[in-house]
Amino acid sequence: MTTSMTRPDHSEGKVARTIEQQTAKLPSDTFLWAAGAAIGTSLTLQLVGRQHASQFVGQWAPTLLILGLYNKLVKQLGSDGERVAAGAR
Repeated sequence: MTTSMTRPDHSEGKVARTIEQQTAKLPSDTFLWAAGAAIGTSLTLQLVGRQHASQFVGQWAPTLLILGLYNKLVKQLGSDGERVAAGAR
């Protein structure tokens, strides 16, 4: 029994599809480097005594890593899992 990961009544909207097409052009390691820079900046701010700013910037790292994961999934599966659905036929 083969099932598709997408349902025709729940497809991506035009805005989401456009954003995915544009962000898929970025190399995946862009998000990794950005997260590393956020961690380094947070550490530097902590060392110079700016704890509040350090915590603020340090919280960007997980978000950037999740965005990188999402970017990777969109690259591999396409919007709405188009490639997966095509392979399931």
